[in-house]
Amino acid sequence: MRSIAIMNQKGGVGKTTTAVNVSAALAAAGFKVCLVELDSQAHATLHFGIDTQSEGKTSVYDVLVGKLKLRDIRLHVAENLFLIPAHLDMVGAEIELASAVGREVILRDELADDDMTFDYLIVDCPPSLGLFTLNALTSVNEVFVPLQPHYFSLHGLMRLFDTLEVVARRLNKNLKLSGILLTIFDNTVMSAEVSENVANFFSQRDKLPLVCADAYIFKTKIRKNVKLAEAPSHGKPIFGYDTRSTGAEDYRNLAAEIIQQR
Repeated sequence: MRSIAIMNQKGGVGKTTTAVNVSAALAAAGFKVCLVELDSQAHATLHFGIDTQSEGKTSVYDVLVGKLKLRDIRLHVAENLFLIPAHLDMVGAEIELASAVGREVILRDELADDDMTFDYLIVDCPPSLGLFTLNALTSVNEVFVPLQPHYFSLHGLMRLFDTLEVVARRLNKNLKLSGILLTIFDNTVMSAEVSENVANFFSQRDKLPLVCADAYIFKTKIRKNVKLAEAPSHGKPIFGYDTRSTGAEDYRNLAAEIIQQR
């Protein structure tokens, strides 16, 4: 199984859009996929048309605090595609878990105890480097970072690198940054220049932390597309909303690149 966390501490870069639509594209290609949402905003869960506000709804929160197992909350949302949903109750979970022993590896231990197997595990991280993100990083072997083509897109990456280094050294020796994805890409000079800057930055392998030295920049770029923004309000991944859109084409191509990496 390939286990991949989609993360960036900056919001608004297409992180959840990527987690949902890559998962859906891989499932459509015949792979068995489990998407785990660790974001308290629950946007990935909403993306599948699932209510995240009703009282009594079970979610990954119940697993993290030890009330339920993954098998108890897992939803079969499409052929080959399963979801571990989030709920707005997760907002207080970090405080609730502050004194818990081994709080950084709760998800890892629950995944190890789970009785279902998958080809891909995709974890949608919150836009922060807190406890939920640490749980994601101790549970996966790979990290994909979506970057919006802005001049400040590389700012803050060093903090992310530092986090990956610490987690790899202390908690998960198999962790590596394996994918860089440019999102919300348009046909402008700035997008082209930022794309070149990103390529130049990651070409300096000797200056990068070891955990990031083999990062691959995906050839596929996720173009700015209004259909990608509309799909969540219809409770569907892009392929169930507009399969002919450029957004659907881009995520199919991205999934093909990911499959070729196996």
